[in-house]
This record gives sequence, structure tokens and C-alpha cells, in this order.
Amino acid sequence: MGKPILVIVGAGPGVSSAVAKRFGNEGFRVVLLARRAEALKGYTNELNELGIEAHGLTADASDPASLSAAFETIYKQHGAPDVLVYNAAVISRFKPTELTETQLLEEFKVNVVGALTSAKQVIPDMIARNQGTILFTGGGLSLYPSVTSASLSIGKAGIRSLAFTLADELKPHGIYVGTVTIGGYVQKGSFFDPDAIAEQYWVLHTNRNEKEYLYLQA
Repeated sequence: MGKPILVIVGAGPGVSSAVAKRFGNEGFRVVLLARRAEALKGYTNELNELGIEAHGLTADASDPASLSAAFETIYKQHGAPDVLVYNAAVISRFKPTELTETQLLEEFKVNVVGALTSAKQVIPDMIARNQGTILFTGGGLSLYPSVTSASLSIGKAGIRSLAFTLADELKPHGIYVGTVTIGGYVQKGSFFDPDAIAEQYWVLHTNRNEKEYLYLQA
């Protein structure tokens, strides 16, 4: 029996890197998806140097066809994902009236639609196996919207609702869906240390009994 497979959409430093290491240290093979091939090479090399098997594929989270093609490659080269983590987001600083309709729609494609597209790539196989985990990176803006981050506030509210509704739909099929709602700026050595946050992804995956972990500072 081969290693279980973790796929992270929206690979980068910080949370996704820490999650990759946390699951990799538990014996997972890691597949990272991001837009920039050069950055992916750096992320995968870092994991490989730690003894974690890691592979990278380029994909655009705003483009369903790009995501579909990437997952097709994953199934062919590595097999069926056991855990999907969606970590992609567009961080922009605009008040609601400063946003154009086009900008809001384009950012929503990454902040929410890409999560649904990614999930739909793994759900049929997970249903067939009656097992699997899907985790979304949420944000405190879903609970406390910011006037200067209107688009991301809308996006984080959307992905939180997506996580909750998917969790209810897929639970009867043995699939666990959860979200980690991060209520602050991720920074090494702070309360929002990425390694500490990554631990909660692992806890959700192993316990499978909560739709959400609120990572908020009192």
C-alpha cells in the first residue's frame, strides 16, 4: 500500500508550507499546485530536503480547466488524493465602492469558486471509497469583515459557507470537510505561527468531528 496523498491548491510559504510539512511528517506524499513553476520548485525542494516526498504542478486557481487538467495529472501520476487542502486567495485592499464588478468576480473565482472546482475533482473518487478529507483555509474576515478588504471579506464568508454546506452534503458518504478560520496575520513566532496553525489542520483531519476550528486570539 502506497503513501496517502495530500494535495494543496495554492502552495506558498506560511500556512501551506507548514501544512505540507505536518502531513508529510506523518507519511503523506505531498502534491503542491500553484501558478509559478519557479516557486513550486523551491517549495518541493525544501520538502524533499526534509525527507518528505513532494511534487509540484502548475495550475491557475481561477481557471476551472487548469485545475481539472492538474488533477487529471495527479490521478495519472500519483493516484487518488486522500486529503485536499485549498489555500488559494487574492489579498487586495479596496473598499466596497472602490471595487469594480469585474475585479470582485475575478477575485471571487480564486477565493471561492476554485475551492469548489478543486473539491469536485476529488469528491467522486472519495465517495466511491467512502473516505477522504477536504480542508479549506478560512479567515477571520468571514466573521469580522473589513471595509478596506471588501473582496477578501466576501470571499472568506463564501468559502466558510461552502465548507459548512459541503460538510453536510458529504458526511453521509464518509467524507470529512472542515475549515480553519484564521483570525490574524500569519507570522512565525507569533500567536499565528504557521506551524501551530498547521497542527489544527491535522487535528481536524484526524478527529473529523468539527466543521470549523476558530483560530482566534482572545
